[in-house]
Amino acid sequence: MPSEAVALSQELSATAAEAARLVADDLRTAFRGGMDVEFKRDKHDPVTVHDRRAEEAISELLTKRFPDSTVVGEEDGAHEGSGEVTWYVDPIDGTANFARGLAFFCTSIGAVLDGRIVAGAILDPMAGNLFTADLSGASLNGNLIRSSGPGEEAEATILSGYPSARDVVQDGPAGLAAYGGLVTAYGTLRRPGSAALSLAHVAAGWADAAVGFSVNAWDICAGQLLVQQAGGTYLPFGASGWNQPHYAAYTPDLDPAGLKHFLAAFQK
Repeated sequence: MPSEAVALSQELSATAAEAARLVADDLRTAFRGGMDVEFKRDKHDPVTVHDRRAEEAISELLTKRFPDSTVVGEEDGAHEGSGEVTWYVDPIDGTANFARGLAFFCTSIGAVLDGRIVAGAILDPMAGNLFTADLSGASLNGNLIRSSGPGEEAEATILSGYPSARDVVQDGPAGLAAYGGLVTAYGTLRRPGSAALSLAHVAAGWADAAVGFSVNAWDICAGQLLVQQAGGTYLPFGASGWNQPHYAAYTPDLDPAGLKHFLAAFQK
């Protein structure tokens, strides 16, 4: 791989990390402090002033460091630039957790160049864990990481975004039955509420697999690269390109037979 491409990816990753750290103090201060919550699509899709304020600050820094960048954010949509870099920003992935005082949420920022994810940062502000990835590897708080875990699903932990309220309506009893099979296959299943942070945990080897449906590009841009650069497997499916709406990810040691059976049941 050309050294220039790696160097640029490292610069983009460092900028993503800087932007994530920029808003961390505000999120920590607001957490469990009481806040007004609004809703977007429905009552399962909350948003706070902190989401919007963090995204604005992040976008300003990204476009300052890389003028003419395009920024695609969860709260404010796409701001088209004439440059080559596109940033995907989720200022708070896991807003429902953040708003209710559950300490599993993060800021996720990924960079795409020529249709390829080349850099990303995910910051868990409450735990103080900064995950970064570029074309040279993946790191946690500046130390290189390699994803690892048990080989058998019966000893493994899987993090799932399924089933959401919309999944229950769409898939009905058949979907819940398939989900039951996943619960049975894995030693532990958790629904923690943040796709980005779940993927970061797979990259770090703190969880062995993750699966979710109907996610957005800003949810999985940085996390996808983290898993891959840490040696894990990321399976996007459902459309074309890297930003497909459904995903599964797992450590390189895991035999994901039960996970693949679960995915096949939905034909998604």
